[in-house]
Amino acid sequence: MLHKYYTVKGYGESEIVIEKSRFICYANRATTEEEATQFIQTIKKKHWDATHNCSAYLIGEHDHIQKANDDGEPSGTAGVPMLEVLKKKGLKDTVVVVTRYFGGIKLGAGGLVRAYSKAVSEGLKAAEIVERRLMRIMHVAIDYNWLGKVENALRSSIYDVKAIHYLDHVEIEVFVEENNKQPFCEWLTDLTNARADIQEGEVTYMETTIS
Repeated sequence: MLHKYYTVKGYGESEIVIEKSRFICYANRATTEEEATQFIQTIKKKHWDATHNCSAYLIGEHDHIQKANDDGEPSGTAGVPMLEVLKKKGLKDTVVVVTRYFGGIKLGAGGLVRAYSKAVSEGLKAAEIVERRLMRIMHVAIDYNWLGKVENALRSSIYDVKAIHYLDHVEIEVFVEENNKQPFCEWLTDLTNARADIQEGEVTYMETTIS
């Protein structure tokens, strides 16, 4: 598993108009090629009457699945530039579709490349780019009388709170980097006079919105 990588938060769409042509970009996260192709087909079905539905996607930790489709535009003017935007932003597990309704004015090869690239950039803004960082979930159980002090300290610290569960005791789930587990336990033990029960949980990704 990658220590960290960038992808989109989820579904997003945006539209730009260039020389009377409409360029509508749809972006989404896709962790398998099947998810990517299904998303593309959904957009194609929605815009069956469009002049073009061009697409691109990157899948896998090492981008081992890459596809770009011009869907009738001159070769290399749509799908590949769209894919290049994903690569330049360092994204993984991301699919984009740009639907074009021709406005009657030809843009030329360079104009098409710029138009599709800009459409994807705007679509990614709408979908929001996130950093996913591999973290350990630490489970902290405390009595209710420690809640205020511990929660305030956590909110002001380098650690991120995932969730708080109000049960017989309070259980706080905290994202902690693997190499920070021991310092975290020592810090919390000192903070609570050893009144906190700290247990290691699963390893998962924490998402932080970048743009």
